[in-house]
Amino acid sequence: MMKINTYDNILLDVTDGIATLTINRPKSMNALNTATLVEIGEALDEIKANAADIKVAVITGAGEKAFVAGADISEMRDMNALEAAELSKVAHNSFGKIENLPQLTIAAVNGYCLGGGLELASSCDIRVVSEKAKFGQPEVTLGIVPGFGGTQRLTRLVGRGKAKEMITMGTMINAQEAYRVGIAEEIAAPEALMDKVMEIAHQVMKNGLLAVGMAKYVIDRAADLPLDTAIDFETQMWAQTFATEDQTEGMTAFLEKRPANFTSK
Repeated sequence: MMKINTYDNILLDVTDGIATLTINRPKSMNALNTATLVEIGEALDEIKANAADIKVAVITGAGEKAFVAGADISEMRDMNALEAAELSKVAHNSFGKIENLPQLTIAAVNGYCLGGGLELASSCDIRVVSEKAKFGQPEVTLGIVPGFGGTQRLTRLVGRGKAKEMITMGTMINAQEAYRVGIAEEIAAPEALMDKVMEIAHQVMKNGLLAVGMAKYVIDRAADLPLDTAIDFETQMWAQTFATEDQTEGMTAFLEKRPANFTSK
C-alpha cells in the first residue's frame, strides 16, 4: 500500500488515483512561506514517485476564503536581496515540479488567488475556479515585482498586454474576467467546485495516461519553438505512442466498440 507523508503546512490525500494537495494555512489565508514552498516540492516528489498509483493531481487551498492569498509578507519584509533571491529559487523549484509532473495537474481555485497564489495556479495545467474567486499580481503595490514566475507564466496565459496591465496596475479581476482572458478554463459555483474538478479528473483518467502525459509534454516543451520545429517534435512523440500497448488497446477497443482497458504500458 502506498504510504503518504504528513506535513506541517499542507495536506496530501490520495483517493481513487487522485492526489489532492491542500495548502493548509487558513489563518494566514494560505500564504506561502519558505517552509510551505519546500513542503509543496516534497509532496510533488511523492506524487511523481507514485505515478503508477496517482493519475491526476489537484492543488487547492484550505478554507473558503483563499486558494493562496500570496507569499507571506511577514517573512519577506526584512529580507535582503540575497535572501529574496533564495526564496524565489525555492518557489521556482517547487512550481517547476508541478509543470514537470507526468500527471495532469488541476488548480481548484476556491477564493483569493493573488501574487504567489496566481503564480502557483499558473503552474498547473488546468484551472477550475469558484465564481467568487479573485485574481491578481499585486506585487507592485508592495514595491516589488512578481518573483515566483508571474511575469512569465501569466504572460503566456493572457498575452503581454493583459499581463502588463494586471501586473502594473496591481488590481484584482473576478472569475468571469479570469475566464475571459484565459486564466481559468472552467467556472463553478463555490459548493460545486470540487465536484467539477473531480469530473474533469475522472474524464482524464478514462484515457490512455501515457498519451495524456506525452500530450502535456509536447504542449509545454514545443509551445515556444518555431512552428516547423514544434511540428517535428509532435511527430516524434506521436510515433512513440505507436510503440505502446495502450495504443494497441485503444484502437482495438475502438474497433470492437468497447471501453479501452489502458495499462500505461
